[in-house]
Amino acid sequence: NGHDWTAKYRDLVREAKRLGAESAIVDGEIIVLNEAGLSDFGDLRKAITRRQQDLYFVAFDLLHLNGHDLRDMALEVRREILASMIKPGRRIQFSEPLPGEAKAILHLLDQAGLEGMVSKRKDSKYRSGPSANWLKAKCYAIDEFDLLGVEREAGKPAFALMAERGTGRYVGSAFVTLNREMRERLWKRVQEHPGTAPKGVMKRPATQWVKPGLIGRVKHLRGEDDLRHASLQDFREDDTDGRG
Repeated sequence: NGHDWTAKYRDLVREAKRLGAESAIVDGEIIVLNEAGLSDFGDLRKAITRRQQDLYFVAFDLLHLNGHDLRDMALEVRREILASMIKPGRRIQFSEPLPGEAKAILHLLDQAGLEGMVSKRKDSKYRSGPSANWLKAKCYAIDEFDLLGVEREAGKPAFALMAERGTGRYVGSAFVTLNREMRERLWKRVQEHPGTAPKGVMKRPATQWVKPGLIGRVKHLRGEDDLRHASLQDFREDDTDGRG
């Protein structure tokens, strides 16, 4: 998008100068690690602005090197060249492969609390945009959020509007996937205890707000600040809000 973020990543820029290349285009991702040594997307923004020393760059692929276009080379060849440039124990790290059956690996990553994985054909050339040569598989999490209200409109899917517990920060909407009985219970609860729009939340079409006191159990993509691909699995009364 044309933005130069060099100043945001001063320490990594210094590390890049140690790669021994006059020029290079490296495909990778900046991460910060938690206490368990796993990537923590939620802590990344704070680390970028306050803790440069905690940032790592994980390198996946090498597209150009010293003026040479490598994109028509096989992925495994490009990665061999990339691996030879990166020394262990530094802030720029090589993304080691995980050979094996995809479903089994994804299950292990899910159990570890990671966001997902990218699978690539070893013999593939680099091409921009979506391709059958690489696939992204994301992991889901199930968490509880404050249920602010519902959005219902005839002929359209219904959504529950959710906020982060404790802070009240609006995090987005979740598709209502409840069975018919639970769905009717939710509609009744909202209608019998109408509320007002929370501060900072823009009014949406066909929105019905509900008084505080409902907690929704939501399945959503892991590693995002706000809800994505989210669905409401269940809801309950908040036992701590003083309601009978």
